[in-house]
Amino acid sequence: MQSSNLRYIVLISLVAAFGGFLFGYDTAVVSGAIGFLREHFQLSADLTGWAASSVLVGCMFGAMFGGPMGDRIGRKLSLILCAALFFLSSIASAMPATLGAFAWARFFGGLAIGAASILSPIYIAEIAPEKLRGRLVTLYQLAIVVGILAVFFINLQIQRLGDHGWNVTTGWRWMFASLALPSVLFAGFMAMVPESPRWLMKVGRREEARVILERLGGPENAAREFAGIDAALGEEVGGWGELFHGGYGRALLVGSLLAIFSQLSGINAIMYYGPEVFKAAGAGQDAAFVQTLTVGFMNVAFTFVAIGFVDRAGRKPLLLIGTSVQVVAHMLVGWCFMTGRKDSLLLVGILVFVAAFAMAMGPVSWIVNSEIFPTKLRGRAMAVSIFLLWVACYLVSQTFPMLLEAIGPAKTFWVYGGFSLVSVFFVLFMVPETKGRTLEEIQASWKR
Repeated sequence: MQSSNLRYIVLISLVAAFGGFLFGYDTAVVSGAIGFLREHFQLSADLTGWAASSVLVGCMFGAMFGGPMGDRIGRKLSLILCAALFFLSSIASAMPATLGAFAWARFFGGLAIGAASILSPIYIAEIAPEKLRGRLVTLYQLAIVVGILAVFFINLQIQRLGDHGWNVTTGWRWMFASLALPSVLFAGFMAMVPESPRWLMKVGRREEARVILERLGGPENAAREFAGIDAALGEEVGGWGELFHGGYGRALLVGSLLAIFSQLSGINAIMYYGPEVFKAAGAGQDAAFVQTLTVGFMNVAFTFVAIGFVDRAGRKPLLLIGTSVQVVAHMLVGWCFMTGRKDSLLLVGILVFVAAFAMAMGPVSWIVNSEIFPTKLRGRAMAVSIFLLWVACYLVSQTFPMLLEAIGPAKTFWVYGGFSLVSVFFVLFMVPETKGRTLEEIQASWKR
């Protein structure tokens, strides 16, 4: 592959991955606002969980409709519509007079997040060469964690603009409104990239697909890819029932469980409630925001580990190492809370957990889900697995404040450690290795 082709592929992959930036930014913005929201609306523990997790209900619906929408009108146009929803939700979330209005605004933002969480990795997987696909899809996870880091930094700066009373009345509003500008940028960038050639072939626009394939990999590679895609599409019907025949039911089970376990690890207990966790450990308001920012830096740093190794070591070894380290980290964090060690050791435990998640379960769950389904079914199948991801994410987000109140932080983190332990065995016995194989080869492997 020529360097000019590679630069072009990386460039358009980065544009599609920007949807992950908005995803990370919009889901994690609540971490800085939740304490002020709780005071502003005088929320109980369950309503605090609802304020943080209402966006995730939208994510569920967005995931269910995002895949079929991408199959019907294309990956590109669907992502542009997501950008418009991100913009409208960010403005509406900054203006509510009641918790109900806030929850509805966040719900519509969740529609955008849920749809983008399917469409961006699908787009990247469908334009990426097999030898680089893992790294390029990991750009999506990198964009998510950069978005999380960015909003942690923005939240820190906003809360420093005024005193505690100003943050309770006004500061949290600016946190949500800050997403508007990147939403506009994403729409503009997406308007300039090509449509997925695999989707174009699926809908019969073969010559457009051939031109894009040649631009991506040159004439010789394009001819090979064109023939492979054409043969695979000829074997597919594309109906929902096909998901449960020919081995694809197992693919759906693997993708769905991988998505669920990624959330039951408890990662979003940290990402959505980070400052509140550190306040519970004795940190002051500003120090809690700074420590949360440190978590964001660790998240980004270890995503680069995934980028460096996912196409060399493979998906499965990374998952086994990462989930095993998650177990140890959760045990340490729980022990710190149980013994009252609310010092640097607690922060180390949380950082080790975030690092383990960022190098393995975080990016690899997206990679595997974008690889294992056939072209005509990819949008629908990912709609199922990512819908279940958001259900699990909602359960963690909604129940975290309630678990803290009911059983305490030590046992709460041990619960997440237990789920991480189960995920180790799931990866060991059920998740296949997909590195270095074309999407069509992976598709054929399920039938064998």
